[in-house]
Amino acid sequence: MTQPAAAPTVQRVDTRHLYEILVDGETAGLTAYRDRDDRRVFYHTEVKDAFAGLGLASILVQQALADVRASGKRIVPVCPYVAKFLKKHDEFADITDPVTPEVLEWLRSSLPR
Repeated sequence: MTQPAAAPTVQRVDTRHLYEILVDGETAGLTAYRDRDDRRVFYHTEVKDAFAGLGLASILVQQALADVRASGKRIVPVCPYVAKFLKKHDEFADITDPVTPEVLEWLRSSLPR
């Protein structure tokens, strides 16, 4: 796909427990989460093939994590992409919690089957 006409926008969709990135009004990708107390547990990130290679996943995750900070929550990066992003962006280290077996079990039980 060619470069988008407008800058991508990221929005939180609380009813669906995700952040989505829109390009020219079309959903190009998402990062999904579940909240547990004061922690936002990210477990899946994807960008549609038609939008691959535009750096949208990085924009999406950066803005989602900034939103988590603004809300006063902490981050738990179960999603491999979010975990990889955090290794390169230590500005979120102060609000990042480790993935524990307890969190993984809770996440498995809280997701629809």
